Amino acid sequence: MVDEHVVEALGKARIVIRDGKVVEIGEPQIEYCPLFHKYRGMEKIDLQTIEENIKFRIEDFGMCTPQRQLKMKDFLSFGISETLGTLLEENLIECAVIVCEGCGTVIIEDPQLIQGIGGRISGIVSTTPIEEIIYAVDADQVLDIKTAEINQVKGVLKAINKGYQKIAVTVADAADARDLREVEIRHLGVEIYIFAVHTTGISLDDAEELFKYADVITSCASKHLRSLAEHYRVFSVGASIPIYAASSNGENFLKMRIEKIGGLKEKKKAKIPDPLI
Repeated sequence: MVDEHVVEALGKARIVIRDGKVVEIGEPQIEYCPLFHKYRGMEKIDLQTIEENIKFRIEDFGMCTPQRQLKMKDFLSFGISETLGTLLEENLIECAVIVCEGCGTVIIEDPQLIQGIGGRISGIVSTTPIEEIIYAVDADQVLDIKTAEINQVKGVLKAINKGYQKIAVTVADAADARDLREVEIRHLGVEIYIFAVHTTGISLDDAEELFKYADVITSCASKHLRSLAEHYRVFSVGASIPIYAASSNGENFLKMRIEKIGGLKEKKKAKIPDPLI
């Protein structure tokens, strides 16, 4: 099997990594991200800055290689992986079903693993097995060690079959959120908490679906999510890239994270992604 990993990152550009090398970079859909500006000094997202950042990740923590460093402490004060880690620490969930390169869909119980996996890479489109990562995560917690399949619905079903009842799951597809609510209905006693990620460029219909079925939604550079959040007047955290509570559970989760970090500082004149799509 060819070692190939396809991710969407840095303005939702399609990036292909083979054998630890960047072999393809697509055009970014946005030119500016306040997070990368703040933490990496990136004033503009273009092909050169994308390539430099991905090479940095490969060299720094072994992204998409057998040398992958998996555990990490909180990076942002507020993000999806940080929030999931807090929920695990407070025993509000028993596991999180997320996506890791080299593994595909995985079931994670360790907050530092969630941060090291999800806090460092988002938007994994497809991946192939990397044995060292699979066994570092725990092969028994990987959906399919032979194919590294990414399928969040199947991952939640595997978690249910393993006896988990309070399950958080990240989704990048509104259809997955809808299907997971049906899974929850079919399995009495199981609670599924849905966290929508990687939402840049989603359609208005999908944005509406996420507000219907998800618990927490990250806005990324989505113009539709921002518009709907304002219309629905949902609870939100963050100014540059807001995270929205789409349910009462979601609001409780976000407020718990705020309490965990001792409150949030008000950010004046916050910059936002450009353009919103």
